Amino acid sequence: MTKGLIFDIQRFSIHDGPGIRTTVFLKGCPLRCAWCHNPESMAREPEISFILAKCVGCGACFKACTRDGHVMLDGRHEVQRGNCVRCGECAASCPALALEVVGRATTVSAVLEEVLRDKPFYETSGGGLTISGGEPMAQFAFTRALLRAAKAAGLHTCLETSGFGQQKRFLELLPLVDLFLWDYKETDPERHAQFTGVPADSILANLHALDAAGAAIILRCPVVPGFNARDDHFAGIARTANELRNVREIHIEPYHPLGEGKRERLALATTLVEASFPDDAVVADWVAKVQAGTNVKTGKA
Repeated sequence: MTKGLIFDIQRFSIHDGPGIRTTVFLKGCPLRCAWCHNPESMAREPEISFILAKCVGCGACFKACTRDGHVMLDGRHEVQRGNCVRCGECAASCPALALEVVGRATTVSAVLEEVLRDKPFYETSGGGLTISGGEPMAQFAFTRALLRAAKAAGLHTCLETSGFGQQKRFLELLPLVDLFLWDYKETDPERHAQFTGVPADSILANLHALDAAGAAIILRCPVVPGFNARDDHFAGIARTANELRNVREIHIEPYHPLGEGKRERLALATTLVEASFPDDAVVADWVAKVQAGTNVKTGKA
């Protein structure tokens, strides 16, 4: 029985493909994007999230943990992550829900059972299942098995991906994916490697291979002021779309800083990003710059 590690199942999603959808978020990602808004997706194992503001000081987690994972330092509750084995006993004992295990192992059948609860909504709206992450290709066997089960159940399927992975695996999934939601992060190769941690060449090669094989694609382009909100990048988005035959749309996705709070809860290092929500006029200008170079439908996601 194929098992995978997920960190969320989001029902009634309207931004991860057409119609009303259920989005399954898998843990594990080989990229380390400076602006990542789902930092809880990066690690391939469960993690303990701790929100200090919710802690009521009851001491239940101190009693539940047998490895000194919780201590008081200068009157402040601290999680000693070097001692933590992520068993989840502390989270299970926390009455204030200040502690949470992020990531749970599950089966394809269990996920599909939850997804199928909303099948009538998919049928009336043209929606279905979207697999996201993290990077779904990092759990290829589970992703493939879930897509197969979804297609057998008659669901429309989307795969949201960074494009980083083995090309033969992407092509293997082609018959199971109705629409690829392809993150296009940075045009400049050096900047791509610097701010995502991986090279761009294999990602572009995978994109062109899928396009040549007839895959339906939406380019999803996160735009982050101070990183890739540049005219040459907007021109690069349009140029890439023009090189491909099967790009349906281009989505410009403005940066939001919601990932910073998640990083604090997981004790992850803060990012280099110092940006805020761009206003609508700025986003409209980004969209217009991309639209000027391509006939593909372009808009804010």
